[in-house]
Amino acid sequence: MKSSDPKDVRDIRRKLGMNQSQFWSKIGVTQSGGSRYESGRNIPRPVQALLRLVHVEQIDINKARREDFEVAEYLKSTNPELFKSLKKEARAAKKK
Repeated sequence: MKSSDPKDVRDIRRKLGMNQSQFWSKIGVTQSGGSRYESGRNIPRPVQALLRLVHVEQIDINKARREDFEVAEYLKSTNPELFKSLKKEARAAKKK
C-alpha cells in the first residue's frame, strides 16, 4: 500500500467504515485537511507514517510508549528466536 496515493487512502477509510472526520481525527488531521489529501494533495511523510501505524497496523498511538519499542528492539536484537515466538503467541492470542 502506498499511503501517498489518495485513492488508496480513501479506500482504506471506506473499508474501515469511517467518515473523513473519524478517520483523519485519529491521527490529528482535520476533516478538511484529510479531504484535500484524498483529493490528491501531497501527504507529508509524518502523516503517511501515522496513517500506516493507526489505520493499517491498527496501533493505538495513545498507548504507544517509547520504552515499549525500546524493549521490543532490544529483544529482537538480543534474542530473535524468543522475539519471533512471542510475536506468534501474541497474534494467536489476539485472534481468540
